[in-house]
Amino acid sequence: MGGWLISAATALVILGVSIAPFLTPAFVRFEQDRTGVAALTGFDRAQLDTMTGALLGDLVLWRGDFDVTIDGTPILSERERGHMRDVRSVFAGFFGLALVGLAILAVAFMRSRGTDGRAATWRTVASGARGLAIGIAVAGAFVVLAFDAAFEVFHRL
Repeated sequence: MGGWLISAATALVILGVSIAPFLTPAFVRFEQDRTGVAALTGFDRAQLDTMTGALLGDLVLWRGDFDVTIDGTPILSERERGHMRDVRSVFAGFFGLALVGLAILAVAFMRSRGTDGRAATWRTVASGARGLAIGIAVAGAFVVLAFDAAFEVFHRL
């Protein structure tokens, strides 16, 4: 199996595992409390929890169509719902690739024979992790120096 494939698979798996905790109600609640979302929106904590649970369920678990309401009033406009459907498709594609990456890594390690073979596979995994770290550092610098442009590029992707 090619070293570049194992390295790319490593990067995808690390990204997938590192992003997943940010898509939990507990993390979103923490960030909502930290930034004072209740005061900014006028919704109470129970309403925010209802919205968060519904929107995350729709985004991550495909439970609905982002049509959550509070007291009969839709939280998102049709345009916002369309955007969230697009985001869900991107997430599904990414997490699908991360699962393929996990399968590639499993096959690579199963095919590694002996100490030298496993050591070579681990070196390739380390190379993928290093490449990911460098890529994140470069992307992070770009975001810090040119946030508006980075935001636009990200959303065009």
